[in-house]
This record gives sequence, structure tokens and C-alpha cells, in this order.
Amino acid sequence: MPAGRPAADVLAELAAMTEGDADWRGGRTFSLVYNADDDELTGLHDEVGRRFLAENALNPFAFPSLGRMEHEVVDVAKALVHLEGGGGTMSSGGTESIFLAVHTAREWARERGIERPAIVTARSAHPAFAKACHYLDVEQRRVGLRDDLRADPAAMAAALDERVALLVASAPCYPFGVIDPVPEIASLAGERGLLCHVDACLGGWLLPFWEELGEPVPPWDFRVEGVTSLSADVHKYGYAFKGASVVLYRDAEMVRRQWFLFDDWPGGLYGSATTAGTRPAAPIAGAWATIRHLGADGFLAKARVVRDTTRRFQEGIAAIDGLSVTGAPDLSVLEIGSDTLDIGAVGDVMDECGWHLDRQQGGLHLMVSPYHARIVDEFLSDLARAAATDRTGSGAGGTYGAVPPS
Repeated sequence: MPAGRPAADVLAELAAMTEGDADWRGGRTFSLVYNADDDELTGLHDEVGRRFLAENALNPFAFPSLGRMEHEVVDVAKALVHLEGGGGTMSSGGTESIFLAVHTAREWARERGIERPAIVTARSAHPAFAKACHYLDVEQRRVGLRDDLRADPAAMAAALDERVALLVASAPCYPFGVIDPVPEIASLAGERGLLCHVDACLGGWLLPFWEELGEPVPPWDFRVEGVTSLSADVHKYGYAFKGASVVLYRDAEMVRRQWFLFDDWPGGLYGSATTAGTRPAAPIAGAWATIRHLGADGFLAKARVVRDTTRRFQEGIAAIDGLSVTGAPDLSVLEIGSDTLDIGAVGDVMDECGWHLDRQQGGLHLMVSPYHARIVDEFLSDLARAAATDRTGSGAGGTYGAVPPS
């Protein structure tokens, strides 16, 4: 344990430590942080974070404001995805929302005598499904993609047997930004009496406004018969700060399967609807405040900026010899690939130019935020130079999260 130091010294040390971090404020990252380009919203976040820094959402009887805010965030989310009735909760992010959906499906299956159930996902589904299955002793059956990079319902059908409880669709998937054929997957689930989860962690707070802008959006939400649950991150295109997500169920009874209740100890009844016991209050309050501040018009305006900026990126990438957008993204999430260039070398040059691009197994990944409207031209100029650079890539592998220490 080091000796204590004045707060000013600690803050100075923090400033020095972060000098090498990705420059998300300058628009040089394309994931991890969704920069709304909104100084008033940033100020609101700062104030809400300070005000709710110490409160604990474990006990809504002690802090009823947090219970009310969570309920209101869930109600807004339900309206966005056309869920009438039903129920849901907030969580700390997409991974926890997915974890809760898989846990709920496992409990639903066990009630039907399936001790170790299975779920079926496309290989493009978020790794959180694999993580949830690992922790919950559920089998994940991963199937291939169609030529359009969307989940293949026929392959899913071939993977079904009496142990399968849940089918998964993405809206959109992270790697390619395409929406899986939700009606076909949900219909397959409905015909077999199974559950169907739509992972809209990326698209849930943007697709409703994308549709309102007149963009073509394939069916993906609770308007599709057979969809039984859905996850959507408020800290992505809902522009709240980390970590805020929602998981929703068509049948409110399904929410009860999320709950853990225990009273066989001296402390009294312990109840929790999510994996966490102590729950930070600031993300709940931050999500509520963001929604109240932006309102429908604010979200629509930011969706328009993201839509227009995405088009500029796509057009600029298409104009660079050797580069192309992989597939046909449905939203503002895309991969830059190449059939002729060393895409790793392109990534290396972009790294040297100060851009923070996620590297996938087949290309470089972008997720567009409103702030990126400011840097499109600079980015495309550097990308063109990177594509024209004759060199061999460093061999840096595709990564999405952390890796264990050696």
C-alpha cells in the first residue's frame, strides 16, 4: 500500500497516465466510446455522475428514485421496440443483458426437464453468448452464414434437437453491421415452441430512428411474431455513459426467471434481478437523464448525422483503390476489407496516424458516432495514403477485448 498523496498530485498522475490512451474525444476511435458531439449532454453526464456517485441500486426501497428511473428507461425502450406489456430490467451492458437472456432461457428449459440446454447462434453472434454459455453450463451451437453474411436459418434448423431452448438473431451483428433474418429465425423458434432472442445491443437505440429517417430497415423487433426477448445498450446509440443496457421480454413472467432470491442466512431476504448485487446508480440515472434531455427529436437528429456521416465514409472508402466495405451493412457499423492489399499493413499505417481501428479477422472495423462527422475527410485522406503504402503488415491479430497476461 503506497503512502497517501494530495488529491492534486493524484490527478496530475492520472493525467500523465492517460496520455497514451486512445483519443476518443478527437474522434479517433471507432468503438468503445460513442461520442455524441454534444457539450450540453457531456455537462449533464458530469453532473449526474457526481450526484449519483455513491448511491446503490441494490435496494430500491432506500433509493426509490433509482427504481423509478430504471422503470422509466425500460418503458421508453419498450416503446421504441414495439413491446406492449411484457417486462424487463436494466443491466450494466450488452454482455450482462445477453447473460441474463441466456440464464432466463436456461431456467425456462430446466422447468421443461432439459438439464443442460443448448442455444443456436450464427458464428457472427457476439462472443457474450459464448461467455454466457461458458459460465452457465449451456451448450452453444454455432452455425455458418449465408453469402450475404447474415445468419442462415436453414443451418439453424439443422442444428435443432430436443435440447435446444433458444435461437439468436443479431440486429445488427458487430463484425459486418448486417441484420440477421429475424422473421425466419423467430418463425423457426415459434414453430418448435422455442425462445428467440434478438441481440440489438448495437441497433436497439438507433434502428427506430433510422427507420423514421426513411432508411430501409428489415423487421427486427417485437413486431416480429416469435421474438421473445431483446437486448439494447443505452450506452451505445442511446448516448448514455457506461454501463447501461436493457433486456426485455415479451412475457413479463420471463423476467421472474432472472431473479435470484435467498433468505437462508441471518441477514434477511436477498433479492436481485441482475448478476450484480451492488449496482452503481450513476449509469441508471445517466441513462434516464440522457433520454429526458435528448428526447425523440434529439435522437432523430443524431441518427441523421450518423446516417449522413456513414454514407460519406462508405463513398470515400469505395473511391480508394483496393479497399471496399464488406457486404452490405444495414446500419452505421462496417468492415473495411481488401482482396488485393495487405489490410494489416493498412491498419499499421492508420495506427501510426493516430487512428484507433479495431482489427477483425478479415478487415478493419468502424462504428460511426456523431462526432465522426468532423473527421471524415482527414480519416479518408490518411486511409488513401495507407492503402497506397507498399509494405508488409506487422501481423497484429484481430482483437476485440483484453487478453490474459503472459
